[in-house]
Amino acid sequence: MATIKEVDVQELAGGVMEQVITLQRDIHSHPEIGFDTVRTAGLIAEQLKAAGIDTREQIGKTGVVGDIEVPGATRCVAFRADMDALPMNEETDLPHRSTIPGAAHMCGHDAHSSMLVGAACALAGIRDRLGCSIRFIFQPNEEALPGGAPAMIADGCLEGVDRIFGMHVWPAFNTGKIGIVEGPTMAQPDTFRIVIAGRGGHAATPHVCNDPILCGSQIISSAQHIVSRNIDPIQSCVVTFTQFHGGTADNVIPEKVELRGTIRSFDKQVGDVARQRLTEVAEGVAKAHGCSADVQITEGYPVTFNDPDACQEARRSISVEVPLSDQGTPVLGGEDFAYYGQKVSAAFLFLGNRDESQGIVHFCHHPRFQVDDAAMPIGVRSWIALALGAG
Repeated sequence: MATIKEVDVQELAGGVMEQVITLQRDIHSHPEIGFDTVRTAGLIAEQLKAAGIDTREQIGKTGVVGDIEVPGATRCVAFRADMDALPMNEETDLPHRSTIPGAAHMCGHDAHSSMLVGAACALAGIRDRLGCSIRFIFQPNEEALPGGAPAMIADGCLEGVDRIFGMHVWPAFNTGKIGIVEGPTMAQPDTFRIVIAGRGGHAATPHVCNDPILCGSQIISSAQHIVSRNIDPIQSCVVTFTQFHGGTADNVIPEKVELRGTIRSFDKQVGDVARQRLTEVAEGVAKAHGCSADVQITEGYPVTFNDPDACQEARRSISVEVPLSDQGTPVLGGEDFAYYGQKVSAAFLFLGNRDESQGIVHFCHHPRFQVDDAAMPIGVRSWIALALGAG
């Protein structure tokens, strides 16, 4: 086996960058949503097979798994990338912008898949110098519940795997660095829907109505006390209302309104408190207004927990090739990578993706989000370094 210092990682990564960029452009132009990633998966599988990598398709419905098996190896490390796009329209002027209305890669999954394909092909060329087996997992449907990870796991993608790493482009810090956070790294992202039923009527006679709009506004206001008064100030939690639907005319008080939003926390017990209190607040305020509240809460992905030992391995390997960011902090976004971490040792890494001089400043899920081309070789080098350090 070879150590990181015995391999020119930058040269190795450079040798696949044309392939990476071409693939990223193709996937970006032809985004696919959810589990409907058939074309994307086909492109990935084709390139893995061409590199001589043992490849399995239709794992987790439309996922792809590639293996570089090292004879006599006692360890297998997995690398995971997501493939799916978002159900939104792109507003960039990139020449390779989305050609599919209502679908766009505004979260960098096109880059994630392309970087991992490039790293896999590069590592296939030095497989005789690897100290452990490497598995490459390409997963659909990260963006929507129930996620794609459970289906991948059910189809055996983690069988024989000792540790898994994931990576996400991250506009919170500049291109050129990798961020690594130990412990809780991404939150459990719950969603809620509250339907408030009152008594409708003419806007000129509110005294004979039970106004669900007024009730809804009071629920939103009262719910702001949940985090400030019911949650330990040391803990992180948000209760955010994002939608308020109701009414059809200027002179009609409606019968019903609907509120929607999200609860985010890094600790299940904290989330339990927030979920319980939101239900109690909504029902209590509604009753005080002569209305009723039907509260439905859907629990999202678990908290993404980075195993400290996996983080130490990542730091040790990657820092030889790529500077580490000191801006790595937990974020209240959610990731179904969390499911892998419930099965094996795991760490989810952040790849800097920000360059103000180029206007690359928009965050993930923004219609003008874009991947910095300069970030992709950093990602490929990081994957290669992790593979070499894993032995």
